[in-house]
Amino acid sequence: MPDAFHAVGKATPRIDAVERVTGRARYAGDLRFPNMLYARVLRSPHPHARIRRIDMSKALALPGVKAVLTRENCQVVWSGGDTRNKRYLFNNPVRFVGDPVAAVATTDRHLAEEALKRIVVDYEVLDFILDPEEALKPGAVEIQPGGNLSPNSKGQREAESYRRGDVEKGFADSDHVFEDLYVSKHVNNAQMEPRVSIAHWEGDKLTVWASTQGISNCQADMAKDLNLLPEQVRVICEYMGGGFGNKNQNHDFDLMAAVLSKETGRPVKLEFTRKEDYIGVHGRWPTRQYYKVGVNNDGTLQAIQLRGYSGMGPYRKSSGDIAGTELYHCPNVEKTVHPVYTNMSVGANFRGPAYPQGIFGIESMMDHIAYQLKMDPVEFRLKNCTQKYHDEVPYTSIGLQDCIRRGAEIFEWKKHLHPPGADPGLIKGGVGMAMGAFGAGIGKSSATLRLDASGHLWVYVGVTDIGTGAKTTMALLAAEATGINLEKVHVVWGDTDRCPYSVGESGSRTTNMTGYAVVEAARDLQRQLKEKGAPQGNDVLIAQSTPNPRLEGAARYSFAAHFVEVQVNAEFGNVRILKYVAVHDSGRVVNPLTAASQVKGGATMGIGMALHEELLYDRATGVPINPGYYGARVMTHMDAPEIEVHFVETEDAYGPYGAKSVGEPPITPSVAAIANAVFNATGRRIKELPITREKILGVTA
Repeated sequence: MPDAFHAVGKATPRIDAVERVTGRARYAGDLRFPNMLYARVLRSPHPHARIRRIDMSKALALPGVKAVLTRENCQVVWSGGDTRNKRYLFNNPVRFVGDPVAAVATTDRHLAEEALKRIVVDYEVLDFILDPEEALKPGAVEIQPGGNLSPNSKGQREAESYRRGDVEKGFADSDHVFEDLYVSKHVNNAQMEPRVSIAHWEGDKLTVWASTQGISNCQADMAKDLNLLPEQVRVICEYMGGGFGNKNQNHDFDLMAAVLSKETGRPVKLEFTRKEDYIGVHGRWPTRQYYKVGVNNDGTLQAIQLRGYSGMGPYRKSSGDIAGTELYHCPNVEKTVHPVYTNMSVGANFRGPAYPQGIFGIESMMDHIAYQLKMDPVEFRLKNCTQKYHDEVPYTSIGLQDCIRRGAEIFEWKKHLHPPGADPGLIKGGVGMAMGAFGAGIGKSSATLRLDASGHLWVYVGVTDIGTGAKTTMALLAAEATGINLEKVHVVWGDTDRCPYSVGESGSRTTNMTGYAVVEAARDLQRQLKEKGAPQGNDVLIAQSTPNPRLEGAARYSFAAHFVEVQVNAEFGNVRILKYVAVHDSGRVVNPLTAASQVKGGATMGIGMALHEELLYDRATGVPINPGYYGARVMTHMDAPEIEVHFVETEDAYGPYGAKSVGEPPITPSVAAIANAVFNATGRRIKELPITREKILGVTA
């Protein structure tokens, strides 16, 4: 690795910051086109029902109503909406409150609302179920054909499992065995940008202005679902307002807009309300986690067993995994996770998909064990934290112990730690910490560079910036790899007709993959410069690369340790965060400014998940009762505490200059760190999220 950098590692404002803060940035919702129609979606009011009949006649009779879609006249399958079953744009039966029943396109949005009211649907209401464990009991209503346990990738209806060693022997050899249950809830991604898609056909060419995290993935999915060639689909996303995992690939609203546009011959804009955003688009899957852990008197782990249940809603969009056990070195591990169909809103990817809820469970469990053994929770983790992935595969680099030690030092952990509930009086202080991790995989992506005679470098990448500063990162990497000043580097993004393939901004992969492609393209450019010299006059040099590096015999992860001090009011049950320190191993930090912002944003999201957020359901009717920012109590700037961010920069042989992921790791330990701090303050372990005032006061379990 180079010893010195001229661009990488320098705190750099975002290259599109002025456009964003002045309002000049054009989001999908800002766009208007001549003769554009406006679309809205009619959704099921029932958690489970069979549609007997739909009468569209009164809606179609309204002047200005140009098209109505239902299952009867639209058989399009949304392939990304379910990886195990055929999920149509309009399904019969409907399987959750919010499942689309019809879509209309009209000359204005108010008329679209009126048209929805005039569609008459005759439902046969069916039994429903919301709890994943209840859904697996004999006699439970069948949500998908074949049963409520979702099949695995081989089509087998078996739980997802991982095993090493012999847990029963491990428990027998342990001095102590602890068992407990931890529960997490469905929470929404809650990005600020509304769900918007505008579709327009010109002949057999479809253009979609999408609010997407991945233009290349959206293009491929749209082509697949509409039986088109990829070159027949153009996807444009100039600016994004956040996604956090549920805006990648295409969505049903993209497909609905496209079908309505084809039907009417006009551009169609479909925008969701905030309520629709909460019930019609997936959120984080809820879990029930049963742990059994064997440990010796000296704190050495002997066995970890997890039996988990993940509520996927009625469609399987994602893994449903429960992560966290891999954070610990232990000879005997058994993890069994049941991804289960329920009649709740769909559960799928949300920032660090399997981690915050899983780490809440395992880190609460380990924190409990440390206190039972009268060990310092920091020392317990240093003694037992992972050194190899699944105790077998070496990491390309690992700074986890350094994160723990540095965090404890900065936080002054020894000074603040005290026995649980030791503070007298109504205002009780407490401290907690937790470890976290997330993958930093490598893989295929593309970049194209164009150097002109004036020395300006144009970087063509298929990224969309969802708040990570990805465009700025690409510019910094290009400047570093070519030696060109950042002021002369220009990034072209967000248009599949202009930009090469990018992996999409999910899974914290953009810097690792597309950033690496930029560096490789720059090496190609440097070779051309040596052979041909700098371009003259109207000449340009074009360099491109589509690397697809592989990782053999190693695992690549980012790591984190978060430390929190809280104050709990024992009379009213409210929690106040006094101090928050986050230390991360993200390899080489390309832009410290945006990296620190990512950590602060992720930790703030985790605080909301820990203390406030939950999509609540009326158990008698299956209807969600608080969809939206206010009802779910999403964290705002007024709620967010100061978060102190530090980085441990490990040397890693992969990725661009050794950079690892930073977008998703910050949320992974934050929920558990808050929970552990509340326990230290009160002496009462809250095992079900969110940690509300009622739970702290003991009003509810």
